[in-house]
Amino acid sequence: MLYQLYETQRALLAPFADFAQATSKLYTNPLLPMAQWPFAQRISAGFDLFYRLGKGYEKPEFDIQSVPVHGVKVTILERVEIDKPFCELRRFKRFSDDPETLDTLLTQPPVLVVAPLSGHYATLLRDTVKSLLSDHKVFITDWKNARLVPLKDGEFHLDDYINYVQEFIRYLQQQYGNCHVISVCQPTVPVLAAVSLMASRGETTPLTMTMMGGPIDARRTPTAVNNLAVQRSFEWFENNVIYRVPDNYPGAGRRVYPGFLQYSGFVAMNPDRHANSHYDYFKNLVKGDDASVEQHRKFYDEYNAVLDMDADYYLETIQTVFQDFKLVNGTWDVRAPDGTLERVKPQDITSTALFTIEGELDDISGSGQTRAAQELCANIPATMRLHYDVMGAGHYGIFSGRRWRDMVYPKVRGFIYAHQPAPAADSAPVNDGELVHAEDAAPQVAPHSAPRTPTTAKPAPASRARRRGTR
Repeated sequence: MLYQLYETQRALLAPFADFAQATSKLYTNPLLPMAQWPFAQRISAGFDLFYRLGKGYEKPEFDIQSVPVHGVKVTILERVEIDKPFCELRRFKRFSDDPETLDTLLTQPPVLVVAPLSGHYATLLRDTVKSLLSDHKVFITDWKNARLVPLKDGEFHLDDYINYVQEFIRYLQQQYGNCHVISVCQPTVPVLAAVSLMASRGETTPLTMTMMGGPIDARRTPTAVNNLAVQRSFEWFENNVIYRVPDNYPGAGRRVYPGFLQYSGFVAMNPDRHANSHYDYFKNLVKGDDASVEQHRKFYDEYNAVLDMDADYYLETIQTVFQDFKLVNGTWDVRAPDGTLERVKPQDITSTALFTIEGELDDISGSGQTRAAQELCANIPATMRLHYDVMGAGHYGIFSGRRWRDMVYPKVRGFIYAHQPAPAADSAPVNDGELVHAEDAAPQVAPHSAPRTPTTAKPAPASRARRRGTR
C-alpha cells in the first residue's frame, strides 16, 4: 500500500511542479514586466527550488561523447553487448580516424567495471568510466530498475548477480583473451565470490581485481549502514521495506525494495548537508552564479534518480554480507545456473592480482572493510597485492571527482598495466565490418606507453588500408 500511496502523491504533485517551473521562467523572462520587479529573482529562485524538490527524476544518461587518448580526441559510442533480464553489459566503444591513435586503442586492456546495485544507477560511475576510457576498453554492468522487469522474467537473487558477473568475465575473456575487473562499493563482495568460484573450478580468472570502498568484512569499523543491518532482524527488513510494484509499471506485482525508500535513507544519513545544499542553490540562483547552479543540478539529477531492487537480491545481501558475514566466515554457498551449490573460497585465487582502495573519511564502508580481501586471498603472491588509503577522501571521492582523477586513477591505471602481458608477435585485429576506425583488441595487449605528442588525423598509408573498418 505504501508504494501506491507514494505514486498517488507523486501524480498529484507533478502538475504543481510543472507550474512552479513555468512560473520560475516567467519571472526571469526579460520581455515580461514581472521580471523587472525588485524581488523577481528571489521569486523565480523559490519556484525553481520547489520544482527541483517536486519533480520526478528519471535514469540519467552517461553522456560521454568523447575522451582524449594521448592528446587526440576520440569519439565514444555506447552499445549493449549482452542484454540480461536484470542487467545490460554496456560497452563504450571508441572511434578514431587517426592511424596512430587506432593502434593505441587496439593495444589497450579491457576492463569490466561492476557498478553497484544499491539504489543509484550505474551512471553514478560516470567519472570513473570517463577516466578509464583514455587508457582502456571499458565495459560496465548497467543494472535495470526492477520495477520495469516483468514478472515473467523470473526472480533475481544474489546468486544470479554472481552468475551474471562470471558470464560477463567469460565474455570479455573470449573476446580479448583475458580482462581486468573493477568493483565499486557493494559489488566488491559478489565480484570476489565470482572470481573465487572461477578459481575453484580451475577456470581462467581475470588478470587483476580492483576493489574500492566495499563491505568485504562489514564487522570492521562499522558505519551507520552496518549498524542498521545488525540492529534489525531479517524479518524486520522483509516486513518493513519490501513492497509490490504498482500496476502502472511493467514489473507490476514484483516484490522490491523501492527506490523512494532508499532515497529517504540516503537523505536521512546527512539531512543537514542536503538542506544546506538546497539553500545554497537558492542563494546562487538569486546571485546568478550559473556555474554553481549547474553543478548542483547535475549532482542532484544523479543523486535523486534511484531504482527499485528485487526483494530477493536485497534481502539476501543484507543477510549474507551484513548479518551473517558468510564471506569472511567461510560459510557462503552459491547456487550455479545448473543448480549446483558451490562454496566460496577466496584462498583458491592465485593468479589474479588484487588492489584494494579505501577512503580515509568513508562513512559507508568503514576503514579496513575492503582491505579484508587481502587476508581472504591469502594465496595471491605478495608481489601481486596492493592496498591504498586515499587521504581526505569520503566514499564518493575514491571513484569520482578530483581525488579520483588526481590520486586514485593513476594508481589504478598503473596497477592494471603492471599486470598486463605483452602482446603476441602475430596478434592482429579482427575486421567486424565497421565503416570507421574503431577499437578492438587482439587477444593480448601491450604495456602502457608514454603519452605521445598530439597529432592531426591523416589518411592511412597503403599498408594500413586493410585496417580501415576494423574495431
